[in-house]
Amino acid sequence: MSSRAGLRFFQSARFSRAFTKKSLGRRYQTADATAAPAEGILQRLWNSPVGVKTVHFWAPVMKWSIVLAGVSDFARPAESLSLTQNIALTATGVIWTRWCFVIKPRNLLLAAVNFFLGCVGVTQVTRILLYQRSQEAASAGQIVEKDAKDVANTVKGITTDPEGAAQKAVK
Repeated sequence: MSSRAGLRFFQSARFSRAFTKKSLGRRYQTADATAAPAEGILQRLWNSPVGVKTVHFWAPVMKWSIVLAGVSDFARPAESLSLTQNIALTATGVIWTRWCFVIKPRNLLLAAVNFFLGCVGVTQVTRILLYQRSQEAASAGQIVEKDAKDVANTVKGITTDPEGAAQKAVK
């Protein structure tokens, strides 16, 4: 039964007549002999709604400089980076990446630059937060060292003058 259904499909869809030499010649001919030739790739880019002569092209091109500045900050030490500035870069990248898919005409070049701006911001914020966490751990270590020195001095005082240490403890 299944082979018969396939046979019926090909017969009813005019499959056998669709690929004859006569129909192929007529199928791809245009009705109007004076039709305009197809646009080239550069002409389509020039006339596109997000093409070279619009702000939809030049705004993302210029915004790449912000991304490159963020990438160049990878070489700077984390203590010299601004957390608020990098949070703003991250938020800008995330919000505008989403917005680029909502607005018309949809601008994929702008979406790409904003996505990378968000990635750079997330990387820098992570670097800054890891640096701050390491500083907190270092300061906690310094507190422990100070307390250990105080205890060592107290023990040293008790061993050298036990009566004086006992009188200090009573007071």
